[in-house]
Amino acid sequence: MSKRRRYSPEFKREAVELTRQSGVTLAQVARELGLGAGMLGRWRKELEQSGAVAFGGTSTPRDEEIARLKRENARLGVAP
Repeated sequence: MSKRRRYSPEFKREAVELTRQSGVTLAQVARELGLGAGMLGRWRKELEQSGAVAFGGTSTPRDEEIARLKRENARLGVAP
């Protein structure tokens, strides 16, 4: 049985921000981050509708560091 993955609010915001870069599709960003395109689309919609209060919840420093490293890998074009 697989465990459900949890993502920090910061990771979600950064992932959505990557989709707003010109020349990059949502599907490309999702693939680079190891996410489903549908999930990333839901995050984008939630952020657009809820703004600053989107993704309320808690995250750990470890989660934020992993998110930062994944963003850096995506920026550099490094495959996971």
